Amino acid sequence: MSTVALATLGCKVNQCESAYLEEKLTQADFLIRPFTDRADLYCINTCAVTSRAAMQSRQLIRRALRQNPEAVVVVMGCYSQIAAEEIAAIPGVTHILGTTEKLSLLDYVARPEQDQPPCVHLNDARTAPAPQPLVFSGFSHRTRAFLKVQDGCDAFCSYCIVPYARGRSRSISLESVLGQVARFLDRGYQEIVLTGIHLGQWGLDFKPRRDLIDLLRSIIEHCPPPRLRLSSLEPGEITSDLLELIAKEPSLCPHLHIPLQSGDATILSRMNRHYHPNFYRDLVLEATQRITDLAVGADVLVGFPGETDECFQNSYRLIESLPIAYLHVFPYSPRPTTPAATMSAQVSPSVIRQRCGLLRELDQAKRLTFLQRFLGEMRQVLVENRRDKASSMQCGFTDNYLPVLVPADASLENQVVMARLDRLEGNKLVAIPV
Repeated sequence: MSTVALATLGCKVNQCESAYLEEKLTQADFLIRPFTDRADLYCINTCAVTSRAAMQSRQLIRRALRQNPEAVVVVMGCYSQIAAEEIAAIPGVTHILGTTEKLSLLDYVARPEQDQPPCVHLNDARTAPAPQPLVFSGFSHRTRAFLKVQDGCDAFCSYCIVPYARGRSRSISLESVLGQVARFLDRGYQEIVLTGIHLGQWGLDFKPRRDLIDLLRSIIEHCPPPRLRLSSLEPGEITSDLLELIAKEPSLCPHLHIPLQSGDATILSRMNRHYHPNFYRDLVLEATQRITDLAVGADVLVGFPGETDECFQNSYRLIESLPIAYLHVFPYSPRPTTPAATMSAQVSPSVIRQRCGLLRELDQAKRLTFLQRFLGEMRQVLVENRRDKASSMQCGFTDNYLPVLVPADASLENQVVMARLDRLEGNKLVAIPV
């Protein structure tokens, strides 16, 4: 039996696609091995959103080649789509597949190639067809199920490579989404996370046009999971109707991840992001007022060209003033073909590192404040199949995305249990089931 090792970088969409491919490989009689092991086939599902992600992709390629120089090495996904020539220059790579082609991985691996490796299969992402529904049973190492409902993006933020790698926004049909939700529920998943490259654009390409609210209402009506969570949504896509739906529907998790990127109006304009910091402030305040115990997460991009000390302070003060539960802090790195890469007033790496450090300290303070707020409360916890390395307790999440630790009990795995949030241990709450 042939062996395969699969590594995944990047977003929840990539993780969903990798889970689909892992199931297809297993059905084709491949034996799944850890990526650290020797294997006959290595598949690297890459990310290109930052220069660091591209570097990590190259590191994984070289690790695979060191472990088995005779292996078939398939590099696929976003980094392949935008940098095939860079990858082809690495001796030993056998296949380079784009963001659409990777879902037909088995066809390419099994097909006799006429050319010398690497065999490159890339279509123009700008003309990519409607995304293929991912029909599969679940995730081998995850308690929560990620469900891809959309691909691509039409926003073209000036720093972002994703539209060039993934193409225009395309939605998966409502019928396909409902079918996959039902499959996950049949497998016993207690939480389903809806995800997409630009989730809030689901349905806008349909005729007649539909939207995310339509999707959520259909899932709730036809096959409601115990928990339904939304991944990242752009500020302008969080409407009053959506807030009302989250507030009243018990299955919808009180959790919104709302990218900010910058709290300075000038920088937001240079980023081609179509909202003002005041709009973002009002949105977060309204959301947290209307939805009980809501967790709001935010992305911040630090060091965008033209970001002065004053611009950065505007971001810092805005975040500091808002009831945000956690931050994802990203240092800006120029991506090829994007307008921002050639903008004037590039910020030095040392300044970017310093500013990232300040925001990560603020992130820690925000997380602690949010966690402390719930000490002593009773809360439903989804217990996962992961163990905390330091304590050996099982990990889990509340509906509002509080990370918790639960005393180890295998019978609780993949169960939603009522628990008392007893004490803090690092950046997590210890929850005692009752």
